[in-house]
Amino acid sequence: MAESLLIDTDVLIDYLRGKAEAVSYLESRSESLLISVITVAELYAGIRDGAERKKLDEFTRAFGIVAVDREIAVNGGLYRRDYLKSHNVGLADALIAATAEIHRARLVTLNGKHFPMLSNAIIPYQKV
Repeated sequence: MAESLLIDTDVLIDYLRGKAEAVSYLESRSESLLISVITVAELYAGIRDGAERKKLDEFTRAFGIVAVDREIAVNGGLYRRDYLKSHNVGLADALIAATAEIHRARLVTLNGKHFPMLSNAIIPYQKV
């Protein structure tokens, strides 16, 4: 089975803004690319209706979208509990981490510090 990558919101935002590092990274991948429904919600929270929304509608269809099920919810809740005080991990990031773990996907993010529970997260480039 080919490796899957779960792409975090920050990388997708950079891609949508045309940031060269994000475009190069995502377009060179041969792995299965997944996004969490949490990421979908985060992307739509910042979008304007009209052409921007239509572009985002088309863009998100290019990924496998992973729903939050009971197992992800339980593990995400436990991550939040375990890492809130030490790392200030929010519920959205805890759910994304649980999604990566349960689907055996490597998380691709620019915010490694938000995911202390994942030892194999990929940081494809540095934020400027």
